[in-house]
Amino acid sequence: MTRKYWVLLHRYAGIYLAFYLIVAGATGSLISFHKELDHAINPALFRAMPANTVFDAPSLIEQAEILVPEGRVTDIILKREPEQAIMMRMEPRINPATNEPYVLDFTQLYLDPYTGLETGRRKFGDFSQGFVNLMPFIYQFHYSLALGKVGSWLFGIAAIIWMFDCFVGFYLTLPLRNSDTQRSYGQRWKPAWLVKWRAGTTRVNFDLHRATGLWVWPMLLVFAWSGVYFNLGEQVYKPVMQVFFEFHDPREDLPKRDKPLEQPMLSWREALEAGRKRMTEQALRHGFIVEHEVWLALDREHGVYHYGVHSDRDIAKWSQTQVILDANNGTLKTLSLPSGQYAGNTVTNWLSALHQGEVFGLPYRIFVCVLGIMIVMLSVTGIVIWLKKRRARTSLQRANLQRIDGQIKSESRYRKT
Repeated sequence: MTRKYWVLLHRYAGIYLAFYLIVAGATGSLISFHKELDHAINPALFRAMPANTVFDAPSLIEQAEILVPEGRVTDIILKREPEQAIMMRMEPRINPATNEPYVLDFTQLYLDPYTGLETGRRKFGDFSQGFVNLMPFIYQFHYSLALGKVGSWLFGIAAIIWMFDCFVGFYLTLPLRNSDTQRSYGQRWKPAWLVKWRAGTTRVNFDLHRATGLWVWPMLLVFAWSGVYFNLGEQVYKPVMQVFFEFHDPREDLPKRDKPLEQPMLSWREALEAGRKRMTEQALRHGFIVEHEVWLALDREHGVYHYGVHSDRDIAKWSQTQVILDANNGTLKTLSLPSGQYAGNTVTNWLSALHQGEVFGLPYRIFVCVLGIMIVMLSVTGIVIWLKKRRARTSLQRANLQRIDGQIKSESRYRKT
């Protein structure tokens, strides 16, 4: 393929991607400070009033299920932050009269760990509930246009196209092989990295598109490929990664039960104790350090508890170090470490952490926020370039048609004479 065709490919890929990248860039800038913005918008939801007594996690679960008898807890955050409510997710119980689930209008319940009182509830991402769901809605809009599986597929396809277009765009910045042989390759490539601010608006727009894309190109590729992971992980990302790396999902070792486990033999309190014990054993065996516990979840479909901590194997701020226990007897099913266990998992967790701004502290989160704005700018400048070229082609075609029309009229008058 000649350079001309690569230009056309880049142009039309950019037109297709523009909407998705503008949405992803704009919402991604906000999501990099998701927690802070969510707390600022909903202070009452997250605020707790310190007191002398503190409810432990199992007691909070018991309190939640007293407050919402039609619901049951699926997981709870164990990490305590000063003056912060504890969030737990809930799902509806089965109504014995109808054998159908009760209807719950929320998925998240927040309790004050000092008093056990409710501070609020919300159905994550449901913007019809008002501004309490603004940031969750933006989060879902970022990943799937808030359209569920359909939106995930659309964004996943866009991420694949974006990844390949990253290479096409990079190639088009390279200087032509036979141009200006008096200068070195680096000297000929240097202008692609710069913006001629004193030039006309058309040139500045083009330079911004090309130079910005070059300077942040590695991160664009990271965000494109991690976007494939988030949206088409099972369909595309994992099959590709498994060609190059050993990749393992601990859920693959857990067969689904014929019927979800309604009432495990192990209570939440017993599961927490068993999780702490198994994690300590695994830390000694595999040589990692547990820093603090983060979450506990009950997976009824597989009949297991997940106990997660933050360890020195974690890449991101969140917890991905976990032990999975049999929900009936507490025996260890498997250990999942975010790094140092399987190469594919380590790479994936790095991509995920980079995408979500969960590494290198505040400076990197600011960078991710700015990068989102840059992605919007790249899309807008690309559209402007396309519109200008389209206008120029249209003007040229109109001029040619007028010239041909003039020639026909001249020939017609000549024949009449």
